Amino acid sequence: MEIKKGIGVSSGVVVCQALLLTQEDLRIGQRAIAASQITSERKRLTEALASSRSDIRVLRDNTVRDLGPDTGAIFNFHLGLLDDPTLLDTFFQGIEKKRFTAEYAVSSSLKEYAKNFQKQTDQYFRERVKDIYDIERRLLAKLMGKDRVRLADVTHPVAIVAHDLTPSQTASLDRTKIRGIAIDAGGRTSHTAIIANSMGIPAVVGLENITQEITSGDTLIINGHSGVVIINPDEATIEEHRKYEQRQHKYQKDLPGRDMPARTLDGTEITLMGNIEFPHEVEPALERGATGIGLYRTEFLYLASDKEPTEEDHYAAYAEATRKLEGRPIVVRTLDLGADKYAPWMSREPEDNPFLGCRSIRLCLANLDMFKTQLRALLRASVLGDVRVMFPMVTTPMELRQAKMVLKDVMEELDEAGQPYNPLLPVGIMVEVPSAAIMANTFAKECDFFSIGTNDLIQYTLAVDRGNQRVASLYTGAHPGVLALIRNVIRVGNRMNKSVSLCGELGGDVEFTILLLGMGLRTLSITPPSIPEVKKVIRSVDIADCQRVARRVMSFEHSQQILNYLRDETRKVIPDAYGGA
Repeated sequence: MEIKKGIGVSSGVVVCQALLLTQEDLRIGQRAIAASQITSERKRLTEALASSRSDIRVLRDNTVRDLGPDTGAIFNFHLGLLDDPTLLDTFFQGIEKKRFTAEYAVSSSLKEYAKNFQKQTDQYFRERVKDIYDIERRLLAKLMGKDRVRLADVTHPVAIVAHDLTPSQTASLDRTKIRGIAIDAGGRTSHTAIIANSMGIPAVVGLENITQEITSGDTLIINGHSGVVIINPDEATIEEHRKYEQRQHKYQKDLPGRDMPARTLDGTEITLMGNIEFPHEVEPALERGATGIGLYRTEFLYLASDKEPTEEDHYAAYAEATRKLEGRPIVVRTLDLGADKYAPWMSREPEDNPFLGCRSIRLCLANLDMFKTQLRALLRASVLGDVRVMFPMVTTPMELRQAKMVLKDVMEELDEAGQPYNPLLPVGIMVEVPSAAIMANTFAKECDFFSIGTNDLIQYTLAVDRGNQRVASLYTGAHPGVLALIRNVIRVGNRMNKSVSLCGELGGDVEFTILLLGMGLRTLSITPPSIPEVKKVIRSVDIADCQRVARRVMSFEHSQQILNYLRDETRKVIPDAYGGA
């Protein structure tokens, strides 16, 4: 039995056999053709290009139908490559001037193209390399008359193990057969992560060398919660996790339904909202019991597209999400790009430490045209429902004032154009750096609401890169310093009558629910799958007990001491919360 630690990107636990996908070796040697063969080679290439375009359009349309337009937009990059006149010219010039076969002309051109992307310092450019190789394999398979492996043809439940998955492969997964995904490469915002999470398939990425450790048929346990993959577990471990699956299935069935209120035993109402990236996620969030959307991450409009979204692209997305909510609130976070989130087409100056560089609100204020485009669309959509705007990673009052000034400028532009909008649009900030948490009293005088972003708040408070496995054990929301900052923001908000929500992953972790309620938090915005379980905790406690727990926690000095205590308190009210796994 071997345990591998990676990055969990799509939650869930599964026990099943592995199917190892090896990279297709379609590389071909250089071979000269006669002048008489040029016409026939051109014809073969033209037909392969046309057939590939047709296949990709079908794949894109199916993805749009099943997962929504934003996820399907991933394949626009593929179509763009196949229609790129410069790239196509290198294909045909290779045949006509260098007398290459169609296969070698395609392979050599795309490999050179991929090298240019691989040299880029930005990870999003590098991630496009797999799209280029996906196109290469598709074209070579067409030219060589080989059938590509179709994951949709898998006949029995398996867990896919691969060095990486191309967008074409991931989108063709049959979710009734593909039970889990484990790959060497990838990150939280890779194509695999985006699509696997949309499909609800447990997935772990960033495993580095799992393809070297397993063969097809091996038994795997994939835990998308913890980012752990267990290879060929012993019978006791398998039995433990199968029981865990069964308990979780029963536990999920017994969770409160969408119509059951999130109300404590003593009658305190708690607001549970959902976090989304795409408009099509609104309905699943409501089905899970969300009473609105507390965090709409708009940067995925950029990350899922091969070009900068227009004002109409922004408006269409915000309008769709707002209409689906039918009057329920939606908090739209302005672009949180930079650090580890950069669109492939964006220009970027290399930074030694991009997490401490030009990102989020700093990037927006440095690119006013881009920022105003988003704000215009957001304001236009504000007349369609209860829309609110939130600025990310605000560190100083001046940043908030500058952002509000830009918003006011856009309002004036819309006034001149006769375009309606909500002039009383609520404005809030993400509290995700220690300076903002400490200065909450100052910020409360200049905004309408706070949303505590614990993912970055923990990272910046503890000086721990949450994507670095070498220091992963130090990243915890149970650190007394982090909890003191959270408590301060909640207290300030309550004292100054400002709404405070918490929208980081901490909010969806049931072991922190009692503590957060005891600190005075009354609004949580979390991933939709977490809503029913958090609601169950809420419905099983009263505020007096939560306050007792919070007082005890704040007397502890060590994170593990806090975690152990919170788990014990949570098990008292919902014994099956952790399922024993």
